[in-house]
Amino acid sequence: MKAAVFHKPDVMAVEAVAEPAMQRGDMLIRMTAAAICGTDIRILRGRKTKGVRARSILGHEFTGEILETGGHRGWNMGDTVAICPALPCGQCRECLMEAENICANLTAFGYEIDGGFAERIRVPEAFVKAGNVFRLRGDVSPEAAALAEPLACVINGQELMGLKPGGSVAVLGTGPIGLLHVMLARHGGAGEVIAVQRSAHRREAALALGADRALPPDEAEGLSVDAAIVAVGSPELANLAARITRPRGKISLFAGFPAGVETSFDLNAIHYGEHSVTGAFGLTRKQFAMALDLIASGALPVNKLVSHRYALDDAMEAFAIAEQGSALKVVLTAKCLRPA
Repeated sequence: MKAAVFHKPDVMAVEAVAEPAMQRGDMLIRMTAAAICGTDIRILRGRKTKGVRARSILGHEFTGEILETGGHRGWNMGDTVAICPALPCGQCRECLMEAENICANLTAFGYEIDGGFAERIRVPEAFVKAGNVFRLRGDVSPEAAALAEPLACVINGQELMGLKPGGSVAVLGTGPIGLLHVMLARHGGAGEVIAVQRSAHRREAALALGADRALPPDEAEGLSVDAAIVAVGSPELANLAARITRPRGKISLFAGFPAGVETSFDLNAIHYGEHSVTGAFGLTRKQFAMALDLIASGALPVNKLVSHRYALDDAMEAFAIAEQGSALKVVLTAKCLRPA
């Protein structure tokens, strides 16, 4: 079969690989859609190395069609499914305190397990038994469902902040994740949603997806908001968030920052403003189910984020488009579609 294989930083290629090595109870699916995440690009460029294996298949935002059920009841060949890509151990301190997304022993697709940038994908028995496989409703497109994983991460971030309806929210950085934050904040009843983004193209996208205003960073200094979400790993934007958040406001350092990067941070802005600052990492299976429900209901039309579609054969071209920033969300699909 074909897969996009990561060899080492800056080296990835579409090539023939062996079929997945199936074990008793494993499910086998045919990839129907697999979205490229910023994390995939960071891995390709060597900016993320923890847990990354050489000669591995990346991709953790994907859907598929069941080819082999693994003998599990309730599943049939031909069912279309989405996979919550992280499996917690269920026994560590974090799992026992209902924080399975930061489990010390997570097993994840695209890291420990070969991921979605392949024609066929093995879903280990443990994932099936733990409830990480979700059947799609007939009217949900595979590419929309592939965005359930990033949407679930966004749900996690906003739940940790404790956003309240009616408040003002600034989203700093409106790449695909930031745009999902805009959409979810609007859906959650924010009184005003303000996008802060250098790119005019992405400011326009934020306005189209529910932002009330969209400003470049240098014009955002005078803002005063109840909550600020840092949706791109920029220390400068983290400091901007601290400056524009009102007293007793909320700040989410949602994005991952480059490893080893240290920055000055105005601690007095946090101290005297009595701000609440939260991090956010990953998702839970409950949040993944919530994301699928929001997508299925039409409440969050995430399909509008998909700007480019590529066949698996063209994965490297797809990565190049995703990396240069002109696209919103880039999806690899089993169907041989050219860019939208």
